[in-house]
Amino acid sequence: MLENASRKQKGHHHSRTNSVPSRNLASFADEYKKLAIDCLKVLRVEMQLETIFHMQEMTNREYLDDQEAEEPDDFIISLTAQITRRDEEMASFVAGVKRNYIFGRIYSIAANAFVKALAAILSIDSEIVQQRLDRVRSYYELLNMPFEALLTFITEHENLFTATEYTNLLKDQVLGREIPADARDRLSEILSHR
Repeated sequence: MLENASRKQKGHHHSRTNSVPSRNLASFADEYKKLAIDCLKVLRVEMQLETIFHMQEMTNREYLDDQEAEEPDDFIISLTAQITRRDEEMASFVAGVKRNYIFGRIYSIAANAFVKALAAILSIDSEIVQQRLDRVRSYYELLNMPFEALLTFITEHENLFTATEYTNLLKDQVLGREIPADARDRLSEILSHR
């Protein structure tokens, strides 16, 4: 009996007192929602700053008129790899809409940095620059194509872009463009006939 009385006292000893104001679950949820929004904003700014940092490498390079680049510069490869890696790491934790927000302005920031870097390049062969800009414009226009039209384009222009570049077109989520579940398989089938 003493043991039962002792347990009752211990149980009573651990009860909540009114001296500490209790917070309800809704206030915690609101607080964490605000924190999550702040985290998304920080990630967005961080990706924008990293893009600017990588693109500034252009001004440190020496480009020659007769130099025909076959591959992208190291800083472009590094930036692309970093963006891809971050996107893949976030994919299982962050919804697609929120990832689009995080990475959303990177393309325009890179384009602005490119235009500013052009002023620092002493000698430019405008025809080569125009060809490269046309290639970039063509690539980004492909993002807006419906999937079936994209497949037709790839079939007709297999060698215009690399297999990786064509595959990356499927990774980008574009509003209004539906990508079927077998898209990668169908694209691989077309590219395997190269």
